Amino acid sequence: MAITQAMCTSFKTQLLTGTHDFTNATGDTFKIALFTSSATLDATTTAYSTSNEVTGTGYTAGGNTLTNVTPTSSGTTAFTDFADTTWSTATITARGALIYNSTEADAAVVVLDFGSDKTSTAGDFTIQFPTADASNAIIRIA
Repeated sequence: MAITQAMCTSFKTQLLTGTHDFTNATGDTFKIALFTSSATLDATTTAYSTSNEVTGTGYTAGGNTLTNVTPTSSGTTAFTDFADTTWSTATITARGALIYNSTEADAAVVVLDFGSDKTSTAGDFTIQFPTADASNAIIRIA
């Protein structure tokens, strides 16, 4: 089993067909779910599944709803990002995460690989997204 960070190939195709709406006030609902090291997630992931999703105090299957940062561009790169998200008073261990569109049949967007297991014990488990700019945003199209 392995988690490999990637923008999902199905997501790239769905962008061209207009499946995803990142408009922050009226658009789709994006979520982030956490997964154990037993999960297999990579560019071929097409949809959220509960298989090998973390369990524990303070975590609910399906993960957290994300707050989208309005899509924009800089130079020749378009990008969007999300506000940081936290599971409070959580006791969980996660190896990676999946951002997915719950409005569109749980379509996979991006796989995140944490590089190693990350654990919280009765504390906050926070996903801190990178700076929302053309070089760092979590979703960039150059």
